[in-house]
Amino acid sequence: MRDEITIGARLRAVRRWRGLTLEELAGLAGLSKSFLSMAERGQRALDRRSHISALATALRVSEVELVGGPHLTADPVQAAPHATIPAVRAALMTNTLTAPAVDQARPLAELAAEIGRIDRSEYKHLTVGEKLPALIGELHVHACAPADEPARRVALSALIEAFQTATFTAKDLGYADLAAIAAMRAAEAAAILDDPIHKGKAVTLRVHTMPSTSREETLTVAERAAETLEPHVRDDLGIQVLGMTTLAAALQATVLHQHVRAADWLDRAAALARRVPDTPGKNWGAFSASNVGVWKVALGVERGESGGALLELAREVDENVIAARRGRHATYLADMGRGLARDPRTRSKAERWLLRAEEVAPHKIRNSGQVAETVAVMVQQHKKAAVGRELRGLAARMGIPH
Repeated sequence: MRDEITIGARLRAVRRWRGLTLEELAGLAGLSKSFLSMAERGQRALDRRSHISALATALRVSEVELVGGPHLTADPVQAAPHATIPAVRAALMTNTLTAPAVDQARPLAELAAEIGRIDRSEYKHLTVGEKLPALIGELHVHACAPADEPARRVALSALIEAFQTATFTAKDLGYADLAAIAAMRAAEAAAILDDPIHKGKAVTLRVHTMPSTSREETLTVAERAAETLEPHVRDDLGIQVLGMTTLAAALQATVLHQHVRAADWLDRAAALARRVPDTPGKNWGAFSASNVGVWKVALGVERGESGGALLELAREVDENVIAARRGRHATYLADMGRGLARDPRTRSKAERWLLRAEEVAPHKIRNSGQVAETVAVMVQQHKKAAVGRELRGLAARMGIPH
């Protein structure tokens, strides 16, 4: 069970530990006293990156102190993926590009095909975690003792994809340190390949795992990566990698409240998406026109959009198209639920969106800190009234007192 029901409850404990009043913390973080008061009482969700980053900086603590680390519950669907993390960590830290940790490997073509299937398969954290360690070790065998130079490049390229999967699996489960290690390993492989597209992939991972205390630097890295990559884009893969880099820049600008700058990067992403097929299930990073629509919703939620404004953004998303990427589909549904929960007029709809998200990718949603924060606040808001049976069920599966 989670130690505190909401991030606001943890915030209150850390604030008091620091000896700060609500008014003093509000001034340091650039947030209103009334908002923080409601957050501490569980009446408002603290689920925006910008708010959490500002509060952690003001309190001089890690964001983990506020959002909490990985949580295990009695629910096997929620807890099972965490059991795979030690093996993933060992594979990332014991294999090097000069010495693999294993002696034998399956044929390179078989390994590369397996990585491709994982990348484009239904999003199941448990399956990914079980397969990744062996794949990473065996790909290092081929990278260290390749049959020839083309084989070496194939092995390194496949390793970057494996590291990408490790990055986002670890991040989703709450292991930020492991996600950063995986991103750094991808950068090592990309440096050897010395190819702009592979370097672009690795930089995108770096952007998503840089510390929250360096948001300005992270935005600079993302923008510089996009500008560096653009002259080298000559095919669909290049467009897709560039597109995901521009979306990463849009996200960082949004977190920094630089909304004009964010809108410019989002417009660039939309223009790039029109140049590739709208097939997120096949494209690198799921980059496509439909996925840009998903990102518009995500950035809207980060800006604080709610209710009708979000429903309008949702009109641009064709769920039938994004359903090919279950993880992306579930994130979209969850973002909609989180945003709708902020507005009393659409709060009743939020529960349905969140439950749909869980149905699409249960491992991912039951381990989502942002979803947990929204559900916990909804439970708090309904304490004086009967809480819906389905909402109580979701709370129970996430280890939230209900």
